Amino acid sequence: MARQSDTKQRILQTARELFAHQGVQQTSLQEIADRLGITKPALYYHFASREELVRSIVTPLLDDGEGFLARMEQRHDVSPVELIEGFFDFHHRHRKDMMLLLTELTTLAELGLIDVVLSWRARLTRLVFGPEATLEQQARAVLAFGGMQDCTMQFPDTPVEELRTATVTAARAALGI
Repeated sequence: MARQSDTKQRILQTARELFAHQGVQQTSLQEIADRLGITKPALYYHFASREELVRSIVTPLLDDGEGFLARMEQRHDVSPVELIEGFFDFHHRHRKDMMLLLTELTTLAELGLIDVVLSWRARLTRLVFGPEATLEQQARAVLAFGGMQDCTMQFPDTPVEELRTATVTAARAALGI
C-alpha cells in the first residue's frame, strides 16, 4: 500500500512539474508515465484521466482555502488584520499550485474550479466590510486580496517574513484599514 501511495505522489509531482513547464493541455499522460519510467496503464491505475490528475493537484489547495474561510466565517471576533495574515499564509503555502491555477485558467474553468476561487474574494469582502460593501470597498478588496495572491508568486526568493510584512502592509493600505 505504501508503494502505491509513493507512486501516486511521484505522479502528482511529475505532473505538477510538466504542467507548470509546458501546460496541462500540452502534457500527455504518456509523457508523464515516460518521465516516471512507468507504463501508461500504471498511471491510469492511479488517475483515470488528465482531469482527475489536475483535480488531485488542486483539491488540497481548494480544501485548505475553503477550510480557512469557513473558520473565519464562523468566528465573530476575527479582525481584518488576522484575516489578511491568514490569507497570505494560505497563499504562500500553496504558491506553486496557485501558479498552475493562474496559467491554466481555461482548463480549470472547464473543471469548475475557478468559480470556487473567485467566490473566495466575495466572502473575504463580506468578512472585512460586511454584507453591504460599497463598490469602492469591493474594488479595494479585489485589489488587496488579488494583490496578496500575486505577491506570493511574484517574489519567490524573498524571505517569507519580509514578504509577509510587506504584503500585509500593502493589503491593509489597499483596504483602507
